Amino acid sequence: MKKTGAWLVKYALEQIGVRHTFGVPGVHNTEIYDELNNSDLIQPILVVHESSGSFIADAISRTSDTIGTMMIVPAAGAAYASAGMGEAYMAGVPMLVIAGGIRGDGDYRYQLHDMDQHALLAPITKKTYLVEDHQDIIPSIYAAYELANAGLPGPVFVEVPVNVQLDKGDVVELPVYRPILEPIDVDQSLVDVAVEQLCAANLPGIFVGWGARDATELLIKIADLLHAPVSTTLQGLSVFPAEHPLHTGMGFGPAAVPAATNAFKHCDCMLAVGTRFAEIPTGSFGVTVPEKLIHIDIDANVLNANYPASVSIEGDAVKVLEKIVEGLIKRTDLANERIGISTQIKRDKFQYDEEWAEHDSGDKVNPSSFFKGLRVQIADDDYVVADDGNHTFLTAELMPIHKSKHFISPSDFNCMGYCVPAVIGVKLLNPDKRVIGIVGDGAFSMSCMEILTASRLRVGGVFFVFNDGELSQISQAQEIPYNRKTCTVLGNLDISGVAQATGAEFITLNTNSDIMSVIKKAITIADTGKPVVVDVNVDYSKRTRFTKGIVGTNLKRFDMGTKARFIGRAVKRKFTG
Repeated sequence: MKKTGAWLVKYALEQIGVRHTFGVPGVHNTEIYDELNNSDLIQPILVVHESSGSFIADAISRTSDTIGTMMIVPAAGAAYASAGMGEAYMAGVPMLVIAGGIRGDGDYRYQLHDMDQHALLAPITKKTYLVEDHQDIIPSIYAAYELANAGLPGPVFVEVPVNVQLDKGDVVELPVYRPILEPIDVDQSLVDVAVEQLCAANLPGIFVGWGARDATELLIKIADLLHAPVSTTLQGLSVFPAEHPLHTGMGFGPAAVPAATNAFKHCDCMLAVGTRFAEIPTGSFGVTVPEKLIHIDIDANVLNANYPASVSIEGDAVKVLEKIVEGLIKRTDLANERIGISTQIKRDKFQYDEEWAEHDSGDKVNPSSFFKGLRVQIADDDYVVADDGNHTFLTAELMPIHKSKHFISPSDFNCMGYCVPAVIGVKLLNPDKRVIGIVGDGAFSMSCMEILTASRLRVGGVFFVFNDGELSQISQAQEIPYNRKTCTVLGNLDISGVAQATGAEFITLNTNSDIMSVIKKAITIADTGKPVVVDVNVDYSKRTRFTKGIVGTNLKRFDMGTKARFIGRAVKRKFTG
């Protein structure tokens, strides 16, 4: 049979369960867009910018059972989409990126978009495919989909040249997609050693990341059996329910909230699952990890990378933890005297809440009061999406998340502009849930025009813009060593104008007394399918524990000469301006 390459692309995407594609049509992919428009299963969606489209795709993969899929033009489209591809690559999130390509059947050089996309994207993809024959289109897309989801997930890129899309070619068969199920083996001998170390510990602790997102119930069982405190990474913030009495918060060192710092202070055996011990969750590598470290991860490269492990187990978190639970249940020597740890955690959390409540925000909105008001007005299975900035760590410290995969945020790639498009992606695939965006004014300005897409699709997300006129996470970091703010003070952004331009509802939240009513109003309007932008007059004067912790940790790393220079310069500028 003869089929165009564009038709074959559509067929393959339908087979693997793609329901939406995101991108901008151009001369190198219009044939595919035309075929997608004929599909009964796939809706091609125009985005304002490919970078936003890649964040939408990332969010879809994180919060649904379908893979986020891009349909982009070559070169420029690939460069723009690399923002979300990089985020997905470093976060272990599957993504499928289909791009057009220049004609491969002629001798002309310097064609439009003529560049090596594969060299550009190699560092942020698991693999790239160049399809040059019709017979290879379906197998390549199937293989790309399998690879994107296999092992440590990530983005995979497929280029289909425009001449292959347009021309008809011979195809022997149209294979139906059937998933390849790889057997997962767990080394029982390593599990046995891990169980022995956990049972022998005086103060075991559990540290979990995004890689444990499907293992929440198993983690709860282990925590309860061991009476062990549980902390999370930023990306894994939702993996362990915040209402559980053994939940402590993000991180466990000097950059963590008091409940976590105190609970892990004397930890002598740590069970770490689905985490790389990256810079953010370790507070710029300021944590002390016990000698008895049991590290479980599906990616062997992260084991022993930053902190040596006494037991390293490569494998899927669910499969390994199932074995550990089996081992712990058989033991009769679990230390029940640790049961008092939950009382300490509860006390520390209460005192930290009180510390925030006593902070005088004047005529601005106290972040703690805001998150308290938000938490009581949304359900446990509603979604919270944060961007990158000071508001990220305020959310991590002050907003309890109760259900796995219901909080997402950029992390190691740390790309600003994530929140607005990610809210759209989450809401699109979860229309019966409320989706709340927490975004700083700097990050909001990077992708706010994507709200046009939300309005066009009638996606009723709520965007709370923490507005202080600065890139506050960096400006706060500048204040201590430099006593000045360089390139971190923003212009006067009229957020109401953005809402008007994009068809969103606009509300202001100026003081603590308005928190409950404004949140209720915003949610009510969003429930009608209209996006809502809320300008929050936020008080950023109180620093998060994370910010204070990493500044202290990095200052300690300086040699005496550098430390003296930094402190001396800051003191001098304070008095001289």
